[in-house]
Amino acid sequence: MESFSTREVARLLGVSETQVRSQARAGFLTPERGPRNGYRFSFQDLVLLRTARELAHARVPPRRIRTALCDLARQLPRGRSLSEIRIIPDGDTLLVYDGDSAWDSESGQLQIDFTAPEVRPSIGPVPRPLALTSCRSPDVADAWELFELGLELEGTDSAGAYQAYSAALAQDPALAEAHVNLGRLLQLAGRTQEAIEHYLTSIRSGTSDPTANFNLGTAFEELGRWREAVAAYRQAIDTDERFADAHFNLARLCDQLGRRTEAIRHLRVYRRLVE
Repeated sequence: MESFSTREVARLLGVSETQVRSQARAGFLTPERGPRNGYRFSFQDLVLLRTARELAHARVPPRRIRTALCDLARQLPRGRSLSEIRIIPDGDTLLVYDGDSAWDSESGQLQIDFTAPEVRPSIGPVPRPLALTSCRSPDVADAWELFELGLELEGTDSAGAYQAYSAALAQDPALAEAHVNLGRLLQLAGRTQEAIEHYLTSIRSGTSDPTANFNLGTAFEELGRWREAVAAYRQAIDTDERFADAHFNLARLCDQLGRRTEAIRHLRVYRRLVE
């Protein structure tokens, strides 16, 4: 499998070389040594470093990130990779998702979700559950105005954004953009199957925006439907071959599925796009 220098990793992830070296010394990565004793990182190392970066963006303190990843590296059975599991912040807790199981990375306490046991959240901040109740349309007549209202509300009022997008679709059921954004809100609320239906509706409308297929891929990943996720990411790339995140996610999944040649190809494209 292709390896990466410290400089290449720093450029790919948008971090400093000092940060990369610091993570390499933390103990959860397995870099080899190349010419002049420099680090050579594997694709699995790159996935883990990207996870650490996303946790940092979610304002998880660096010490907690390193402690959680190092503890997990020691606890995993031989032959298992940290890149096969997902780690997400949930309030003051870092939750680890592996298959249908979830546990607190620090206490080891098993987490049980009686409402949606099949859902595995993706990396990123986890919002509080939305109040997804039936809504009264805001006093705006045009579907596009309702859609734009939803965009304005997303940063401060997720429930209000949900209501605005729902009202927009009540007036124009074929508004592809509203289906995508409403699907994303549902996905963040743990209602992944409903989100998938909205993404598929947007795709069937013939939208030229690759976001619907990309989000569909992330939703399939949360449900463990890897091959369907691969197909969705490929479709996103067919729509926009410069969709860097779709290439990265596809490379990661192909690597997990043993499709190393395809994984390398998409990772090289990702590298070209982000440089």
